[in-house]
Amino acid sequence: MDRVDENGRGMTRPASFRVTDTGNRRALRDIRNVVGAPPYACPIGKRGFPDKDSLDDKKLTLVARRPATRKFVATLASKSQPYQQGTNGQHREVGSQSQYNPPVPLVSKSSCLDSCTTIDVDYNSSNDIALPMVEEMEEMDNSDLKEVAMEDLVIETLPSIDICDSNNPLAVVEYVEDIYSFYRQTEVTSCVSPDYMSQQFDINEKMRAILIDWLIEVHYKFELMEETLFLTVNIIDRFLARQTVARKKLQLAGVTAMLLACKYEEVSVPVVEDLILISDRAYTREEVLEMEKLIVNTLQFNMSVPTPYVFMRRFLKAAEADRKLELLSFFIIELCLVEYKMLKFRPSLLAAAAIYTAQCSLRGLKYWTKTSELHSNYSEDQLLECSRLMVDFHHKAGLGKLTGVHRKYTTLKYGCTAKSEPALFLLNTIL
Repeated sequence: MDRVDENGRGMTRPASFRVTDTGNRRALRDIRNVVGAPPYACPIGKRGFPDKDSLDDKKLTLVARRPATRKFVATLASKSQPYQQGTNGQHREVGSQSQYNPPVPLVSKSSCLDSCTTIDVDYNSSNDIALPMVEEMEEMDNSDLKEVAMEDLVIETLPSIDICDSNNPLAVVEYVEDIYSFYRQTEVTSCVSPDYMSQQFDINEKMRAILIDWLIEVHYKFELMEETLFLTVNIIDRFLARQTVARKKLQLAGVTAMLLACKYEEVSVPVVEDLILISDRAYTREEVLEMEKLIVNTLQFNMSVPTPYVFMRRFLKAAEADRKLELLSFFIIELCLVEYKMLKFRPSLLAAAAIYTAQCSLRGLKYWTKTSELHSNYSEDQLLECSRLMVDFHHKAGLGKLTGVHRKYTTLKYGCTAKSEPALFLLNTIL
């Protein structure tokens, strides 16, 4: 008949089994078994090691050959014990633990020497340094990583420049940053190759400059919106980059591009007859409409592209610009519209460089605030190359034959901005 050994839970032994050594046996109360505690995953024998009946020979051999692992297991066992035997036989609480852990029998040095001579470390010695639990080690590592991450992570937030427009529904403060983020992603679609004129057989960059200088005067005469001028120039460049045009049709392409821009931006659109009249009747109505169809088909009806104007408005707001700075900035960037070489710069860079150049011109020193840098995503060093070209255009604006922008900004309507001094000191700045 089988019987149950009290030191090996769930282990049955034959009836003929007899225990010869009973001198060192201890009662259950001596090893502090708690009634109702969950059963151990690995049964513990009377000497503090797993019973040989609970592990096969292969596992026992592996354990015997790894004293370091056994040491670490014993250390974890001693750390996880919530109670420790006092000198008076009573149980006292060790440390503060918020969660109950089942007690683990202590392993004494004498019992270890009786069972296995390969372990000569007293785990209960007061000279031993207690190793942390696995959970404690993980918590320490995680806390250290969090502290390092918080120290290394520097979040540079954008200063709010839209507080004054919080009650203005037209300012769309809730998603204005998303709009300009989209503009930055799509502005490359509005750019053209800076050497596209090499594909034209009958026109050159000088003819392009004459055309745009004339269109700036037409734009001023018709009192159109600023957005219309920038979109007109963009349509012309994108069209000429894809379609070859004869010299005698270049002006026709220009006035038709302005007609398309007016239809997209203006409330009151000039009629075709007005454009024919301003062209000295060089073209007929049918020719204008045919060119209009050719342009929209060439551009695949894509008129919604970010031009320098949309970035100018945002960057001027970030710079806290007054009327004088705004006019000077637009004067400088309109000078760039005439120049073919400025096509190599993105619209956002042109806008930021124009404002930076205007600020340097008005203040007499280099000036670019952190707010402007954060909202434009351009540092002062990134703007310097483009800004130096703008200073040169500003210095020569009233000279030569193409003075349409200069004449426009010498009027009282534009505050005689063209008479301001250029920031010539930027020309001596080392790139």
